[in-house]
This record gives sequence, structure tokens and C-alpha cells, in this order.
Amino acid sequence: MPIPKLFKHQLDAVKFLAKNPRVFDTSDAGTGKTPVHITDFATHRRKGGGCALILCPKSLIQCAWGNDFGVFAPDMKVSLAYAENREEAFEEKADAFVTNIDAAIWLSKRPSSFFKRFDTLIIDESTSVKHGTSGRSRAVAKLRKYFDRRRLLTGTPTSNGICDIHHQMYIVDDGKKLGESFYKFREACCKAVQVGPNPHAVRWEDKEGIEATVSALIAPHVIRNRFEDCVDIPPNHQYAVPYELGAYHRKLYDKLERDSSLILKKTTVTAINGAVLYSKLLQCASGATYGDDEDYALLDTGRAELISDLIEARKHSVVFFNWKHQRDELLKIADKEKWSYAVIDGDVTKKGERERIVTAYQAGAYKVLFAHPQSAGHGLTLTKGTSTIFASPTPNLEHFQQAYKRIYRISQKEKTETIMVIAKNTIDERVWESCQKKGMRQATLLDYLQED
Repeated sequence: MPIPKLFKHQLDAVKFLAKNPRVFDTSDAGTGKTPVHITDFATHRRKGGGCALILCPKSLIQCAWGNDFGVFAPDMKVSLAYAENREEAFEEKADAFVTNIDAAIWLSKRPSSFFKRFDTLIIDESTSVKHGTSGRSRAVAKLRKYFDRRRLLTGTPTSNGICDIHHQMYIVDDGKKLGESFYKFREACCKAVQVGPNPHAVRWEDKEGIEATVSALIAPHVIRNRFEDCVDIPPNHQYAVPYELGAYHRKLYDKLERDSSLILKKTTVTAINGAVLYSKLLQCASGATYGDDEDYALLDTGRAELISDLIEARKHSVVFFNWKHQRDELLKIADKEKWSYAVIDGDVTKKGERERIVTAYQAGAYKVLFAHPQSAGHGLTLTKGTSTIFASPTPNLEHFQQAYKRIYRISQKEKTETIMVIAKNTIDERVWESCQKKGMRQATLLDYLQED
């Protein structure tokens, strides 16, 4: 089969990569970053360059990198390394080695001779190494010295604030642009806001206008393509659907908010601090709460019934859930209504099962796909669907943006909608507002990067 032609923005990105050994690709999800970096590496390799080490979420090893190498660089030999075959996979004679990001810890313990064949490091969804103190982040920081060519890829570089970008850029350029010290960077870019009576309890908030300053510093290393600028696609309409708690449900929610505890027939719920209460209130508003014994008590099914009405009115939907109880209640309704459906979450571990589900969904076999954003929020193309429904708001901007772009991406021919179900007068409203504010701050940085 002939190799597909790249779009103009992709060809421009390939030219930029050819001239720059250290690159941070912040292009939006759906703009085709994977083919760009495969094309760049394959060209380099054919000219006598070294091998590539590609670190990515486990879910993308085959469905994104393995498949796209077969399409865009079929002459390249690719070895896919999972936990169960890691040592054997790295013993193969290959051009590129693709493994999950947590393998960085194992790789960091290899001798320097192990890396002599490599010169290209690609980290897909690089926010997985944004926290410099995590084990895998420290491992990647150790690995980086073996690679002259480094490429980091993410469409959501600062989903929780400007500090997210520091360690990602440190891996790109060894701290040349933003400094080696995270704490000095935070001091320069953020202000400390005291939370509560404890003077040591602070929240770091981005300084006004800091996005322009950071953008100007890192722009020489950055590729930035906005999805809507690259693809002629029908619009995506985002809106919230309100949900009113029933009387009994409201009584329980208000008591939990007031007393930080609930005593139910089958379980006891205790929030020992503000962070736990935050989580418990989100669960409670969603229709269930998890007790101290880690089992959940179902409080109300009204929210699941509202979501089922939304599903029924649409031909093909993708529904993202946050908790097991949401999945369980929605599946009960799906079985009762005799809908064709599939589920992608942490329980889908059989090799090739995700790919089978995605292929079937794209062929129209399922009315609805139920998914958890951590399991299905990256790399999948689900353009048969035209509606993304979030059963509850997520405080994680990256999860939200990556998830709805499973249907809103290249090859989508119809108008799409993103629906967020929000329980009125609950923490849902504050969480959704916070997520939107994070999105606006990140969009400001990305807009500056595109201009620079």
C-alpha cells in the first residue's frame, strides 16, 4: 500500500524536526503528531542515524505507534516491549523500540553500553513525567543523557498550571531555558496563597501574565498546531446538562458536606480532611459513595437514568465514567434496554481486546462505548460516535480534553457534541468551573506558543 501523504502542517513539523534535535511538540490531540515523528525518525534512520526509544502509555504501544509505523514507515523494524517480554524485545535487532513509560525505571538501570545503538528519545503524552520527584520522572531524567535527539509530545502541557511544564522542558533541554531548579522556577512563576490557618499550608497560583514570559523562553524548541487550524471539521458543541438531586439524596449530600461523615446501613463514610471530603462529595453527588471499607453504597439512580436518556436519543455515543458504581449502574440499564455496547477500562487487559473493541465500534457494532478516561483517553479514534457524555465532571483537565477528542478528530464528518452532566448546587459546579479555568490558562500559553 502507498504511504499516505502528510498534511501541510505535518510537513512543516517534519521540516522543523529535521533542523532541531530537541523539540517539545504541544500540538493538539488529533493533529497527527505520531505520523510526524515517525516520518522524522525514519528519515534520520535511513541516513545512518541511531535507533529510537519511544516511551508512551501502555495503551498506545500497539494501537498508535505499532500501527502507524506499519502505515508511515513500513520499512522500519519495530519491537514492542511490554512488561512480560521486555528483555526479549530489547534484544531484537530493530530500528525503533516502543515501551510503556513505567519501563523507564527498568531502562535507567541498564549499563551505558545498552544505549550505544540509540540516539533518539520520544516521549508520548509527556505529562506522565511532569512531576520531577516521581520514580519514572527521575528515571527519564537519568536516561536523557544518552540521547542527542529528544522529542516530547503532549497536547495538554500545563493542565494543572504553569509548573507542569518545568520538568518536561528540563528533559528536552537540560534546564537551559527554564532553569534546573523546579523550586526557583515556581518561585518566579507563581505566588503562594495561604490555605486555612496553618501558615505552612499554601497553594501555588500562577502569576498573571506568566504564560507570555514562559512562551517566549521555550518557543525555539516548540511545535504548536491548533486542531481547528489544521483540519476542516464540523464544529464540536460543548455544554452542561443539569441534574437535580432527589430529596433523600440531597439530605445525605448536605449532611456529608456539613459533618464530613455519613452512617449508612451497609457502610460508614468518614472524611478525615478537606481533600478526602472533596472526593467523597464528588462521589456522593454522582449517586453513590465509597465507605471506609472501600465498598460503595448506592444512594440514587436518577443520574444514571438521565444519562441513559441521553444515550437513547443518540445513535452512537462514548460515555466516560469516573467510578465503578457509575459503570455498573449504566451497564444494568444497557442490558435492560438491550443496547449493543462495550467497555474499555482497567479490566480490559487481554492483548488486542482494546483494538478489537475500537474496530467494532468504528464499524457501527455498538450503540455506546462506556470508558474510563485513563484507559481510553489517549490514542483511540472513535469517530463513529458523535456524542461524548461525561457522567460526572473531572477535575483533571487533561482527562477531559483528551477524552472528548476521541470523536472530535481527523476523519470526523459530522457535527459533534460534548455533554457534561452536572448536579446542581453541589461540588460538581465548582469542579467543572475549576476545570474550565485551567483550560483557559493553558489555552493562553498555547496561543502564545503558536504566535511565537
